[in-house]
Amino acid sequence: MKKEPINTTPLISIITPLFNAEKFIAQTLESVLNQTYSNWEHIIVDDASVDASTAIVEQQALQDNRIHLIKLYENKGAAFCRNHATEVAKGDYIAFLDSDDLWHPSKLEKQINFMVENDCAVSFTSYLHMDEAGNLLNKRIKALPLLSYEKQHRNNYIGNLTGVYKASQLGKILAPGIRKRQDWAVWLEAIKKSGDPARGLQEDLAYYRVREGSISSNKRNLVSYNFRFYHKHLGYSWLGSVFYLLRFFWEYFLVRPKQIEKFESQTTL
Repeated sequence: MKKEPINTTPLISIITPLFNAEKFIAQTLESVLNQTYSNWEHIIVDDASVDASTAIVEQQALQDNRIHLIKLYENKGAAFCRNHATEVAKGDYIAFLDSDDLWHPSKLEKQINFMVENDCAVSFTSYLHMDEAGNLLNKRIKALPLLSYEKQHRNNYIGNLTGVYKASQLGKILAPGIRKRQDWAVWLEAIKKSGDPARGLQEDLAYYRVREGSISSNKRNLVSYNFRFYHKHLGYSWLGSVFYLLRFFWEYFLVRPKQIEKFESQTTL
């Protein structure tokens, strides 16, 4: 039987939830428009913003028909926005980019080529941290070369702004109805559905903006949010959830720091 040729320029659906991000959304849009890979659609779901966010997106959408804005008139939360965009996405691959984060211009091209060459359905990349003004911080999160379901179960190793999954193979994966850790749940499910480890591209291809009060930097919430993730979402007993929570802390504080590099940087994006 003749083997079907590989589509080397598949459509990629980029999903962005938007809420009151007028300070950053233009730069985020620019980082997508500057991609060397051109076969994409950018689905932006506005979560009832009250600032100029939607006007900025609308102006860009008039100039490029690959940008699609969906407006909600009641605040539903980022998970609802991502799910809504996922449901209407047409892409062979699905990627996520929050309204304050940025991509390197070659991110999509390098990542899709990497996935095609390695025949993998889930991939992610290394990325850098920046402050609110766009100054690079001295922190690099290195991607693991291979990420198994069991390893991802211990801790979320996929930066949501770097992950891509092959929807044409795995189907569309929706975030669960939990308050936090929805991205962890999505990538865990993606790896489970693929039946193979996710593959990590070692290059720094994305920039995560660290903002004051961000959940990921507030370690006081780790206990409650992660216990609920294991107990409510994954369905473990109270005792089992405590066990997995303790294992998470071992991974988070003693193992995961090995994937974090410090370096000197004065660069502004």
